[in-house]
Amino acid sequence: MSSNLWDYDEKELQKTEKGRIFILERKINYGVYPSDKEKIKLSLVKKYWDKLQIEPLRRRLFELLLWGK
Repeated sequence: MSSNLWDYDEKELQKTEKGRIFILERKINYGVYPSDKEKIKLSLVKKYWDKLQIEPLRRRLFELLLWGK
């Protein structure tokens, strides 16, 4: 995992649930660094689904892929 998420310190954000949600939102909406080999964890997306602020079309695609709705 990268130590900085754009202009934020990822290690500091990981300390709170709000920060972890923010990191996940950024990764979903804007992607991860191309040099990172990491994937977004499905379990985290499902866990925080109701709290994530995702672009509407992207949210719809995720709903289709995750739950077949």
